[in-house]
Amino acid sequence: MSIGAGIAAGPGGRGSSALRFGVPVGLVAIAAAGWWWSARVAGEMSGPAMGQMGEAMSFGAFVIAWVAMMAAMMLPAVVPVVKLYARAAGRGTVAPVPFFVAGYLALWTVAALPAYVAWRELAMPLADGLPWAVTIAGITLLLAGVWQLTPMKSVCLRHCRSPIGFFMRSKGRSNRASGAFRMGVAHGGFCLGCCWALFAVLVVAASMSLVWLVAFTVLIVLEKTTPAGEQISLGAGVVLAVLGVGLLIEPSLITAIT
Repeated sequence: MSIGAGIAAGPGGRGSSALRFGVPVGLVAIAAAGWWWSARVAGEMSGPAMGQMGEAMSFGAFVIAWVAMMAAMMLPAVVPVVKLYARAAGRGTVAPVPFFVAGYLALWTVAALPAYVAWRELAMPLADGLPWAVTIAGITLLLAGVWQLTPMKSVCLRHCRSPIGFFMRSKGRSNRASGAFRMGVAHGGFCLGCCWALFAVLVVAASMSLVWLVAFTVLIVLEKTTPAGEQISLGAGVVLAVLGVGLLIEPSLITAIT
């Protein structure tokens, strides 16, 4: 049986109920741990010391920090998707939930490589206020704003906002661990399409600032889970584009952003 059929069949017995309540609680707990770690790391990666951190932090340490930030920012918005998957898992029609979530997190872990390269190259120049680094930060903000307004962003966002459609269209063998993992990667791809530009801003312009981390988390949750999500996404795009243009016109604004 496909995951779509498993979801459409409705809730199962006591085990299904435990999954429906236990999965959100588990995801929120992981997100809380991610916030705790992110708050520690963000304090070290921003401010006057961010340049030295950019030179000293190893790739392995950065990946740990990155995954913690992804858990903090993305998992609260993913709860509705995982709850739908858990309904089918509770009926035994698909592989256990951790395989699906693992695929999702694996994709975001791979994204740590370009993020690390960008942050390592730009942390010190941004800390020093070098003109070329500030220009890149401004362009990144502007492009992120433009991306929020594109049809591709809208397509990815609608997949994230209506996960039942994604599951019903899925043709993978989700009753196996490998199939559930691939499904997690596929859905994570839509989330990456939604949010990659925001994370580019976080790395390239905001130097992993905790304030920006909180702001983008709120934005991601609102645009994915609220009735006005698409309008909120468009509004955020305008704000980001204006900030980018402002930074290109007045580079000294970088001190307020980082």
